[in-house]
Amino acid sequence: MGLMLLMSNACTLMQAFLHWTLGSHQQDPAKAKLRSLMAKKASYCIAAIQSLNWPNNPGFWKSRIFLIGDLRSQAQFRAFSGQVSEHTLLHTQIDRFFEGFRRDSHPMAMLTGTVGAISAFYPGAMDSSDPEERNLAYIRLIAKMPTLAARIYKYTQGQKFVDPLNELSYGENFLRMCFSVPAEKYKISPTLARAMDKIFILHADHEQNASTSTVRLAGSSGAHPYAAIAAGIASLWGPSHGGANEACLNMLREIGTVDRIPEFIERSKDKNDSFRLMGFGHRVYKNYDPRATVMQKTAHDVLDELGVDTPILRVAKELERLALEDEYFREKKLYPNVDFYSGIILDAMGFPTEMFTVLFALARTVGWVSQLNEFIEDPSQRIGRPRQIYTGAAMRDFVPINER
Repeated sequence: MGLMLLMSNACTLMQAFLHWTLGSHQQDPAKAKLRSLMAKKASYCIAAIQSLNWPNNPGFWKSRIFLIGDLRSQAQFRAFSGQVSEHTLLHTQIDRFFEGFRRDSHPMAMLTGTVGAISAFYPGAMDSSDPEERNLAYIRLIAKMPTLAARIYKYTQGQKFVDPLNELSYGENFLRMCFSVPAEKYKISPTLARAMDKIFILHADHEQNASTSTVRLAGSSGAHPYAAIAAGIASLWGPSHGGANEACLNMLREIGTVDRIPEFIERSKDKNDSFRLMGFGHRVYKNYDPRATVMQKTAHDVLDELGVDTPILRVAKELERLALEDEYFREKKLYPNVDFYSGIILDAMGFPTEMFTVLFALARTVGWVSQLNEFIEDPSQRIGRPRQIYTGAAMRDFVPINER
């Protein structure tokens, strides 16, 4: 049976999705029982349960686990949390991998390489047909991805690696591994930890996007989960996919100051101008991105907590206000989306923009392993082979090279 899991330690909001989908071979669209994006209603559902308020209801998520599409008991939730906690540490030899990277390597380059390499430490994971080994690989990936992402950040900063502390929640643990230093006691901010958990939850899965389809296609060959997830990370690396919130920050930097916002808003309305307003509108949602509703309040909570006031954040706040008041944007339904707010939050927390896609991959891992499990457990699935339409030259005779 396919399964869907909500993952946490003591009081985390982080969820691990392992959900059942009946996919189709080749050109047919994938069919899902547990995923529903209702674009016109701006609704975001899992297993026919409205999920818009999930991140805002911590008491609810602390005591439940999603299993086979239904809410299950607190005992099952604790058992799964315990399993994940057992696998947060990395093999000490994995730390040596980083010595082969330049300090200025792109974080996604390090993540792509190390995730695939982790499989070398788990020979049993090579057999993706074994459900026990496969599920163990899923748990290891969910548990180790925050540790790996934090090491990547620390390596780029030239700082010592920080091991996980399993008494902390998923978000608390990740922030501590990223920002604590040996010389000082790290104080965890509940506001920042909640914001981190919400970012993880709202990016965990989003139907059949490029990276998710890549994971399913790679897994259709029988490739082990580490290889399939590494393929998904490579797909996510593309600027048209995982780099959306990074593009938002770059746009805010290009605008520079609040007084230049009206100029750029007018440019965004001009079809002949190459400038595009990033972080507004969504290809799927024909109304307000429901995830942005949660992230909007979270962004303001984080900014208030940190007392951050930089030119970029001032531009972001004013751009949000003007765009929401502009008749053109309301008519075109170009509202701020989840990438706009998540980029602001991560920047305020102190993450460099190059790390944004790594955090996206960390969150999306639970969705990827869910999708992979759906595909493998469906007996109707075969190796993927996308259809090709030939557009080359018509049939021609071969001409020997000495006659050309």
